[in-house]
Amino acid sequence: MNKPRRAPRRRVDGVLLLDKPTGMSSNAALQKARWLFNAEKAGHTGTLDPLATGLLPLCFGEATKFSSTLLDADKTYLATVRLGIVTDTADAEGKVLETHPVTATEANVRAVLPRFTGEIEQVPPMYSALKRDGKALYELARQGIEVERAPRKVMIHAIELLAWQGDHFDLRVDCSKGTYIRTLAADIGAVLGCGAHLSALRRTRVGALNIDQSVTLDAIETLPPDARDSLLQPTDALLAELPVAQLNELEAARVLQGQPVRWSGTPSCQRRLFGPQGFIGLGECDADGWLKPRRLVATSIATS
Repeated sequence: MNKPRRAPRRRVDGVLLLDKPTGMSSNAALQKARWLFNAEKAGHTGTLDPLATGLLPLCFGEATKFSSTLLDADKTYLATVRLGIVTDTADAEGKVLETHPVTATEANVRAVLPRFTGEIEQVPPMYSALKRDGKALYELARQGIEVERAPRKVMIHAIELLAWQGDHFDLRVDCSKGTYIRTLAADIGAVLGCGAHLSALRRTRVGALNIDQSVTLDAIETLPPDARDSLLQPTDALLAELPVAQLNELEAARVLQGQPVRWSGTPSCQRRLFGPQGFIGLGECDADGWLKPRRLVATSIATS
């Protein structure tokens, strides 16, 4: 008996704030979500390691035009650090390289955390997607090859000890893009003298987007297909930290034709562009007082 044919993929516009489960790659989560929404076009805004859970913003349709805007966004993580065990990946999935007795106390941990606040340098882990001569570092690591990596500057805006359990502890970390929480855990362990690795990680914030607004794949699947679109955030959700430029009908028409309009906003400031019918794209003010379109949606998308 032939299986019923799946309906053709449909246009879906919006942002899904997915609570990614552990053990699933970001791409696998994206493809599952795309299947659940039967969406023509989908993309993500940056990956989470398979070990990690938490906020993974996914873009559908016109929202994919703005996916890169979150790559530079600050992020918040909840991390569990296991003391006394060093692994080759700096997380729980790696091979154990060293074990040490844990003599560090809660007071010791609290004393070292200020050293990891502000601008710090991190050496990227070998098990990462960074490339050397066109090859991902993790590919070289799997071949037993280790190459020198230059330290990178990252910003730790805040780091807070949430709980202490003797051989492991929980942290909340607010940080800039490019921060490796695995490396942070390993570096803290090195300073404490007993080594450490990251045993659990959950992302709770990306820019202005918060885990409280997220939904799981299981929850999506329990809804009938015609009710799932109600879970989507508006297309401009990825730009929520930017100020709004509300255009009149004539200004919106000019912008949608790729033409600039006069504006008194701050030079070099990007803005969300809205016309009478809703969100129309992303613009930027120049030093001469022109608001120029940078990226536009195909048609106006209402956000209410």
